[in-house]
Amino acid sequence: MRYSPDPMTQKIRTRIAPSPTGFLHLGTARTALYSWAYARHHGGAFVLRIEDTDVARSTQDSVDQILASMAWLGLDYDEGPIYQMQRLARYHAVVEQLIAAGRAYRCYCSPEELDAMREAQRARGEKTLYDGRWRPAPGKTLPPVPENVKPVVRFANPPDGEVTWDDLVKGPITIANREIDDLIILRPDGVPTYNFAVVVDDWDMAITHVFRGDEHINNTPWQINIFRALGAPLPLFGHCPVILGDDGQKLSKRRGAVSVTAYQEAGYLPEAMLNYLARLGWSHGDDELFSREQMVQWFDGSHLNRSPAQWDPAKLAWVNAHYIKHADDGRLAALVSPFVAARGQQADVDRLQALCGLYKDRCSTLVELADWLGIHFADVVPSDADLATHVTDAVRPALAALRERFTQIDWDKPSIAAAMKAVLTEFGLKMPQLAPAVRVLVCGRAQTPSIDAVLALFPRELVLSRLQHLSII
Repeated sequence: MRYSPDPMTQKIRTRIAPSPTGFLHLGTARTALYSWAYARHHGGAFVLRIEDTDVARSTQDSVDQILASMAWLGLDYDEGPIYQMQRLARYHAVVEQLIAAGRAYRCYCSPEELDAMREAQRARGEKTLYDGRWRPAPGKTLPPVPENVKPVVRFANPPDGEVTWDDLVKGPITIANREIDDLIILRPDGVPTYNFAVVVDDWDMAITHVFRGDEHINNTPWQINIFRALGAPLPLFGHCPVILGDDGQKLSKRRGAVSVTAYQEAGYLPEAMLNYLARLGWSHGDDELFSREQMVQWFDGSHLNRSPAQWDPAKLAWVNAHYIKHADDGRLAALVSPFVAARGQQADVDRLQALCGLYKDRCSTLVELADWLGIHFADVVPSDADLATHVTDAVRPALAALRERFTQIDWDKPSIAAAMKAVLTEFGLKMPQLAPAVRVLVCGRAQTPSIDAVLALFPRELVLSRLQHLSII
């Protein structure tokens, strides 16, 4: 039976627990989104935990990037960040509790002994599992404790029976205990392993629901058995299928994935990323586009897909284009300003706002928007092909006349439109002949929004200068 939250009896608590051994990748960002949305939907709490027990590979840069990614996506957390390496004393206390209860034991096997054990098992055609030689049992004589060897601590996994849970995504899952062995829960250096630390953390933090990638399914039986050995309440688990790249292979830190912040740097909006990530494994009818508030309203833990989703850059670009098109021009100006500045260009906010309003319908990223805005701040060099196609002998006299009229009018859209109409009448031309030529000379490209609106956002002197291109003298 699925959990039906009763706010009078239990508060929903979810978490995201990235490892700071690299950037926050897209799969973890999606898991964070689901965990956040579920907590917000039920009025619960969302916890950020940094699982930094991989001391050799964890870095502060990775922590900073994780925090920056969460902030950019707007996934605000109610508690945290909580760091595992600051909780070592707690893990040690729980280990001693398990040892005292006979649910864990010290193992003094050397790496060489373990290698030999596995080789012998492979030679016999057996699954390679720890053989329990240091596991206490009634009537069993343990080997002599070797000198100067720091032991690991192993969890005494139940040898028989099964572990079954009703997964929030995949439904009932059963794994036999004989398929898993006595995992190490504490290393010789006193640092806990993932499967142990995560249980103690989820217990202490009263986590009720765990959403994570389905690569963790094989870890879940161990964790459930440790929960039960501690007499701790079990959270509900939901294992979401992996995200596949456009080549059909799994996206991961080690293969092909880029960081969440890389999408920020590439000019994507956070609301577009959240919208797109949400649909990579979850649906609400046929809705493709929805706000953060709508997702919180709809995300009750149902309608999570059991099959992997495939990353589609073109679909993400389409979603991002939608959000850029509907963004407030003032906000868009603030967002695109760093991209403009990175090109060595400067503009006041009011002018950027007007330009964003004109060009945003044509852009799928802020980078593309900055490229459009750049024609107003940097020199443009029309291509020879565009000049040959559009700035023809038939149109050059009209361009010269138009430039002269531009020196005499008020510099606004209606006056510019009237001047162009007058020149068309004077020279017997059509707008498709004159407008592309003006675009090529002033904007460096033959396609733009309405030419009178574009020109009105240029300084008059710059338009006059560009119209005096040597090709029309």
